[in-house]
Amino acid sequence: MGKRIGVEESLTNVVQALREKGHDVVELKQEADAQGCDCCVVTGLDSNVMGMQDVSIQGSVIEANGLNADEVCQQVESKLL
Repeated sequence: MGKRIGVEESLTNVVQALREKGHDVVELKQEADAQGCDCCVVTGLDSNVMGMQDVSIQGSVIEANGLNADEVCQQVESKLL
């Protein structure tokens, strides 16, 4: 599997869950961190503050707002299929 997934650094439970499933997780501390990621997970609340919507991300962007870590993992895996 081993896809590269960018996860907003505040989503520590999601970072941990995705790593347990064997994904290469990059914590998004600034917009440049999103480059080269197959998929990005953001809270949705401050995605504009981070400038994520201005960055051309090759992969999908998943908003984790209101989802638990397992639900986010399922969304990530369905987008990567």
